Amino acid sequence: MASSNDLIKYITERVVNYIDTPKEVRKQGRRKEPWTVRWFGMIPFSMSLWKKDIVSKKDGKRKG
Repeated sequence: MASSNDLIKYITERVVNYIDTPKEVRKQGRRKEPWTVRWFGMIPFSMSLWKKDIVSKKDGKRKG
């Protein structure tokens, strides 16, 4: 486990780095997640992929 001095040094470095960066640069790094990902994680995304796969398989059987 890290000593308390190391932890304080790490936190101080992060805060100083945050303060030194301009506001515009900080906003560029952010990406807003869709609310489904924020609330439910990757489950909705995986289910949508699964649904697309099933639909594409059905469409492929009808055409052939």
